[in-house]
Amino acid sequence: MRGFAFVALFNLGAMLAAGPTSACIDIAPMDLHDVSYADVVVVGRVTKYTLVLDSEAWKRHQEFLAHSSGKVRELLGKANSFMTDYARLQIAVEEVLRGTAPHTVTVTWDNTAFSETMPPTSYLIALRSSGSPLPPLRGATATILPDPDPASLSVLRAPCSAAFFFESTSTDADIVRQILNSGSK
Repeated sequence: MRGFAFVALFNLGAMLAAGPTSACIDIAPMDLHDVSYADVVVVGRVTKYTLVLDSEAWKRHQEFLAHSSGKVRELLGKANSFMTDYARLQIAVEEVLRGTAPHTVTVTWDNTAFSETMPPTSYLIALRSSGSPLPPLRGATATILPDPDPASLSVLRAPCSAAFFFESTSTDADIVRQILNSGSK
């Protein structure tokens, strides 16, 4: 029974410490035609970038670490993000390619690897409203969490695939523009 309790605690700790990349076994190739799921597509600059940490997950993690030791503590002590952490971005909109958007829009970007800063360049960003359909699952597995801030738009991405967040001069951005202009699905 003690072994079962250890395995259960280890699995719980691993789930709590799961970072964004562990939600999927493998990253699925992006299908740029998934832009058809976007409610809004803009080109703009990130003017503010804030990481929003899941305080409850971090609290549970610290409590778990306080009661663990050895390899379990060593492994789980290295957690630097949780699947429920997300970023909040303020975008200065330069161009609207689909839908409507104000001059400044605040969006969320969840379940991704976050850096501390965003390069100061223009990005093409596809966004979806909370409750809008997601692109289909193309990966081996996925954890799909509710939108962290249902009142905000969020960066579009198919489960287990890359986000629709490209430098505006990139090849992918050019292809997305062509898809939007052709109206193809």
